[in-house]
Amino acid sequence: MKIILVDDESEILTLVRDYLSREGFTVLTAINGHEGMELIEREKPDLVLLDWMLPGMSGLEMCKHLRETSTIPIIMLTAKSEEIDRVLGLEFGADDYIVKPFSLRELAARIKTVLRRSSGGVQETNASILVRGELSIDVSSHKVAKRGQELLLTPTEFKILHLLATRPGTVYSRLQLLRQAMGEEYLYYERSIDTHVSNLRKKIEDNPSDPKYVETVFGVGYRFGEGL
Repeated sequence: MKIILVDDESEILTLVRDYLSREGFTVLTAINGHEGMELIEREKPDLVLLDWMLPGMSGLEMCKHLRETSTIPIIMLTAKSEEIDRVLGLEFGADDYIVKPFSLRELAARIKTVLRRSSGGVQETNASILVRGELSIDVSSHKVAKRGQELLLTPTEFKILHLLATRPGTVYSRLQLLRQAMGEEYLYYERSIDTHVSNLRKKIEDNPSDPKYVETVFGVGYRFGEGL
C-alpha cells in the first residue's frame, strides 16, 4: 500500500515514514501543499496523511481540492484539538482526524482501519446492486450513481448510505451508524456522524435541506426513506 505524507516538520516526516515503512507501507513525503498535490497526482496513493497547517496551500485546502475529484482516503494530522476543528476537517472530506502529538502505533492502527473501510472489508459476500429511487448503489465496486451519473462518496459516506439503504425505514442511532461505518474506536465522536450525513446529503439529495433519502429522526438518529 502506498501512502503520501504531507507535513512541514522534517522530523515528523522522517519518524512517520520510517515507522510506517517497517509496517509494510511504501511512504512518499512532501514538505508543503503544492508539492504534496503534485506528488498525489503523479503517484496515485492508496491513502494520504495531511498536516493541517502547511505553508502555501493548507492541508484543509488540499483536502477540499482532492474531494472534488477523488474518494482517496484522507487522514488529517494536526495540533488543533477543539471539537470544531475536528468537525471542520470532517466537513472538508477527511476520513479521520488525529491530534498531535500522536502515537505511531495508533497512527498505523488508524491507517489500517481507514484502508479496511475503504476497501469494503465488511461487505456482503454476494456482489449486488441496490436500487433505491434514483440511486444505484453498487456494493461490489463501491460506486454510487444517481440518474446514471456517478457520485464521488468517501468510504465513510458509502458505508453510511449502504447501511441505511439496505433497510429503508429502519431507524439507526448515531452510535449504531458510527459502529457500523467507522468502528468501535470512533464511538466517542458520536456527533461526527452528523457531519458525514450532511456531506452525504449534499451529494445524493436534490434538496439537502429537505432530504428524501436520508431522513432525520429527531432525538434518535437517521433512516432511509421508506418506499424508495
